[in-house]
Amino acid sequence: MAKKNFTSAYKAKVALEAIKAEKTVAELSSEHGVHPTQINKWKKQLQEGMPGIFETARERKDRAAQETKQEHLYQQIGKLQVEVEWLRKKSMDLGLM
Repeated sequence: MAKKNFTSAYKAKVALEAIKAEKTVAELSSEHGVHPTQINKWKKQLQEGMPGIFETARERKDRAAQETKQEHLYQQIGKLQVEVEWLRKKSMDLGLM
């Protein structure tokens, strides 16, 4: 069986119908020929993505800057952990611990 490709507009339409809950997921599944699990995935994606629709450009920029800063801090933490382990090992080798 060939894999079906659905447009993003179609996925949004089906997911929105699922969110409205006027019909069960099983009913939507048989009506649209899409597996219920797939409809639930689209529904979840739509619900998670909705806040981004109203996000301003400044908020997106601020969030991106925050993520970049967080990534940099995680890199620093990793580097410091390696250095601490190295110092701990050297201290033991020298009999300082």
